[in-house]
Amino acid sequence: MSDKYKMKSIYIYFILIFTLTGCFHVQATENNRVKVTSDNPVASAVPYLGYSEKTHRSELKELLDIDPVRTEWCAAFVNAVLEESNITSNSNHKYPYTARAFLDWGESVPKDDIQPGDIVVFPRGNQGWQGHVGFYLRTEEINGIAYYWILGGNQRNKVSVVRYKQSSALGIRRSQILVDNRDKMSYNNRVLGNLLRR
Repeated sequence: MSDKYKMKSIYIYFILIFTLTGCFHVQATENNRVKVTSDNPVASAVPYLGYSEKTHRSELKELLDIDPVRTEWCAAFVNAVLEESNITSNSNHKYPYTARAFLDWGESVPKDDIQPGDIVVFPRGNQGWQGHVGFYLRTEEINGIAYYWILGGNQRNKVSVVRYKQSSALGIRRSQILVDNRDKMSYNNRVLGNLLRR
């Protein structure tokens, strides 16, 4: 199976999940077209799955406003996805391209309330300012250890889904818009989380 076909299959899978769980909102427009919107940033991130900093350099440069080959770009990816989702990004932060800057963004979320689309910050490297940031998808327990599946940029030099230890998370953040829609989001994301566990 080719990489292009795999990515298309993954994209269709996520579209199906989000449509079934109500994370996508579908409405007809005046000219008989379908408009699809979502208040969950994961829906905006999914189309970029598989984008590599080498093979998709120009597309990522346009999306991120930085060169992904020369700059660590996980935070730039999260900012770009938030902006595409019409959610206030962290681009006005003093250090908008650092993962740990997201510890100042949105509202803090306890680990027992984490939901798909929340932003999770992890340590990385050996400098206190270094880190990694991405979008939470689901939790999986392996041999008694809880892991978060994270959709993010600059994970193995591409947009991908990677597993991180839950215990290493420095913080979990949620947009105020999503906090305000908590009841609807909680129901939709519980259903989504159950589907993703299968």
